[in-house]
Amino acid sequence: MKKRLTKSKKERMLFGVCGGLGEYFDIDPTFIRLAFAALALQGGIGIVLYIILAILMPSGEGYKMIPSSGQ
Repeated sequence: MKKRLTKSKKERMLFGVCGGLGEYFDIDPTFIRLAFAALALQGGIGIVLYIILAILMPSGEGYKMIPSSGQ
């Protein structure tokens, strides 16, 4: 199955960015939320990065997991 980086519909607090990243990398979204919070405290780059990802990442509702053709 091919993975797609999309916003999460299950693990969301604001826009689903951290949940989507957690699902994609198979880690707990809480760790990603903590990383964004730490980056936000270190000059605000975490807030800017989160907003950029919220705009650029596609929503998870339009994508389905399809089996890859083994190429």
